[in-house]
Amino acid sequence: GASSAGSMTVVGEGGSTTTNLQQGLAKAWANTSGDGTPVIDDSFNNASLTDESTGNQTFTFTNNMANSGYCCNISVLETGFIITIQILGQATSNTNIKSHSLTGTSDSDGKNYSNNGDLA
Repeated sequence: GASSAGSMTVVGEGGSTTTNLQQGLAKAWANTSGDGTPVIDDSFNNASLTDESTGNQTFTFTNNMANSGYCCNISVLETGFIITIQILGQATSNTNIKSHSLTGTSDSDGKNYSNNGDLA
């Protein structure tokens, strides 16, 4: 790859295009567990996890995102029933995520999330 101040690019698989590595890296991610009060098992760029209410958690970043238009990817770990995920809010300093079962809000056995975008 070629590098310059704040930039590293690599040649793509076809050999004719390049990819900027900074743009493609996850800027924050977390793996949580705990039905009820969740805990962060492993993470990158996460200062804290706040349990707002049933199924509702806010992940606060150590280093803020440049804007609130980043991409947030979420999955849940659940063995008992079907869970859907709702992003309640994306701010430069945090992501707020809520999980729902077929009967209402629900704590899941765990959540995984990652954010892609630019850091501030």
